[in-house]
Amino acid sequence: MVDKNRRWLLAQRPSGIVGPEHFELVVDAVPSIADGEFLVRNRWLSCDPAQRTYMEFDSYIPAVQIGELMVGASVGEVVESKHPDFQVGDVVSGAFGWQEYAVSDGSPFGGLIPPVTVPDGVDAPTALSLFGITGLTAYIGLIDVARVKAGDTVVVSGALGAVGSVVCQIAKLKGCRVVGIAGGPRKCDLLRAELGVNEAIDYKNDDVDARLGETCPDGIDVFFDNVGGEILDAALAHIAVGARIALCGSVSGYSESQGRSPITNAFNLTLQRATMTGFLVFDHLDRAPEATADLATWAAQGQIKNQIDVVEGLENAPTALRRLFTGENVGKQLVRLAD
Repeated sequence: MVDKNRRWLLAQRPSGIVGPEHFELVVDAVPSIADGEFLVRNRWLSCDPAQRTYMEFDSYIPAVQIGELMVGASVGEVVESKHPDFQVGDVVSGAFGWQEYAVSDGSPFGGLIPPVTVPDGVDAPTALSLFGITGLTAYIGLIDVARVKAGDTVVVSGALGAVGSVVCQIAKLKGCRVVGIAGGPRKCDLLRAELGVNEAIDYKNDDVDARLGETCPDGIDVFFDNVGGEILDAALAHIAVGARIALCGSVSGYSESQGRSPITNAFNLTLQRATMTGFLVFDHLDRAPEATADLATWAAQGQIKNQIDVVEGLENAPTALRRLFTGENVGKQLVRLAD
């Protein structure tokens, strides 16, 4: 084992789109462990839109402070252990942060999930995406929060992102008509060809409001929102009676230094007797076994695809995170440190 540990610290709070200038790469000694602790060598890092909020303000976890390690989920290998539940050679996932080596006592970091051993046969990218928080978020949001049912017209914003791509596929499996919203012709083509959506709307080139009217003539039964802002407002104008809206994220507003776009169509919730519910997957972790079992079955049967986007090297983690806010990623954005 090497004796150096590269770590990304938060250097300044971002205003606008996050980038490498907001971080500082430092090199420290590999930490030692005490009784009841284990040492993980990170192999893969997860990039998630929520990390942008961690850098700026308190949310369901305290904000990262200037000079502190950047928070994030990862998968790694236990290389030293004085903990009874984690053995050398175990592959584990947890909130180990943007660093090559991490010490854990097995407890959760902040409000995030505790470390868990990755089951045999599940590779690291899948553990961080389809069988991780990403897949669970899609499952809980669509099935539990939006109460999707066969025959629904389901609209998904950020439809080719990590969560959105899984939502689209689950909705199709549940017998729904699916309309995906994404940025650019290439992404819309992928939505149709790879994920099998019925219609795709290009928010960069289409009039989203007009296209929602064309593609959802009888209204939107379920809107799964990863974006917020103008697209959420446009969807509200087209909801059907009894519509259910699941608010998963608001990536369009995370980088807005001048404030978020106003919502003008909220009264339609009253007129259409609709519901709009925000949710955090961390409140539903008891549903993880059933969700993972269903996702595993669908994946084994070839009914659901795991979309991942890989950037190489810890040194490129800030650039990888930025990709989420420039629309460059397709599916789950990961950083590979080592196989």
